[in-house]
Amino acid sequence: MAGLYFDDFQIGHVFKHATTRTVTEADNLLATVLSMNPQPLHLDAEFAAKTEFKRPLVNSMFTLALVVGLSVHETTLGTTIGNLGMKEVNFPKPVFAGDTLRVETTVIDKRVSRSRPNAGIVEFEHHGINQRGEIVCSCRRLAFMKRAETAVADA
Repeated sequence: MAGLYFDDFQIGHVFKHATTRTVTEADNLLATVLSMNPQPLHLDAEFAAKTEFKRPLVNSMFTLALVVGLSVHETTLGTTIGNLGMKEVNFPKPVFAGDTLRVETTVIDKRVSRSRPNAGIVEFEHHGINQRGEIVCSCRRLAFMKRAETAVADA
């Protein structure tokens, strides 16, 4: 496992994730059709050319999934029991095919689970940033995390 346990996270810590990802037209097309989203702004270049953007926008749900996914290796890989929710999801700038995204994650809060002493809840704030340094996606994620076995034994 590469992920950190609940006990390893410190409030205020910022992760500048190493992995970046260039978004492709195939990413956008696949995410859009798999989610059965018929929005022509994502699928139809002729339609999109007549909008203020002049080209198709990347599906925002794909953007959100990519931003969270890019954070996993350095934070929660194999140590998450489950995601409890997302809140304050924002897309302040559009994403287009060819944009390269990087992610920064800040630990906002954490608490030991009241019902399961071997687990805790960590609140992360994720920011997806494009190659121009613009935030294109931000969200807060509540992750139900495993505690390290030594921390549980000491409790």
